[in-house]
Amino acid sequence: MQYETRSRSILKAVSWRTLATITTAVIVFVFTGKVALALTIGFLEVFAKMGLYFVHERVWQKLHFGKRNVPAFVVWFTGLPASGKKHLADGVFKQLKKERLKVERLDSHDIRPLFPTVGFSPEDVDRHIRRAGHLAAVLEKNGVIVIASFVSPFRKSREFARGLAGNFVEVYMKTTPEACEARDEHGHYRAARAGELTHFPGVNGPYEEPQNPQVVIDVEQTALDEAVRQVVRYLKKNILNKT
Repeated sequence: MQYETRSRSILKAVSWRTLATITTAVIVFVFTGKVALALTIGFLEVFAKMGLYFVHERVWQKLHFGKRNVPAFVVWFTGLPASGKKHLADGVFKQLKKERLKVERLDSHDIRPLFPTVGFSPEDVDRHIRRAGHLAAVLEKNGVIVIASFVSPFRKSREFARGLAGNFVEVYMKTTPEACEARDEHGHYRAARAGELTHFPGVNGPYEEPQNPQVVIDVEQTALDEAVRQVVRYLKKNILNKT
């Protein structure tokens, strides 16, 4: 990621102002043929425009017209393993970044290494999701939009995360274990059916569907690009454009 330093911004402003002053002086000289007059007007223009710019910026700073507060919120993608949560969340994240919003991405694969001793028992999963919910809420309270994708199979864990957040949008990836297994490139479903993995949602572990999700994506009937548009449309209609 690149950003512009203060010294670069100052240098750009000085170079632009110098170029503008030289242009003004040249124009005066072309029309009058007087070097002294051209230089005098050039210098006067510098101070006059600096003063006008200062007043102009202070006036606009006090006006509320055209200003819009963008609220922070948490978008929580939930669904069976291999239901497409990560790809959809990545797409929504990229779209919001294009809108120049302050947004952060949380995914189970990124968070689990922070807690290496956490297992996959129902109790461990519940604690893991609660920690993720705390992290998302802290980011939201600091003005950051959070895009989170977790299987989060238990309603109580998701409701806990919802209760911590100010604005919580639950996106449910509606599909079947059979369809997810067909998409599973890592063989987790096969391993779960063979008994090599336990407490695996959709096979030998529960997944509790959301009761009132804000957005439902029918995975088998909706292309990824359209799913991204659906989620972003909901956010713009119900959160971003309501302020």
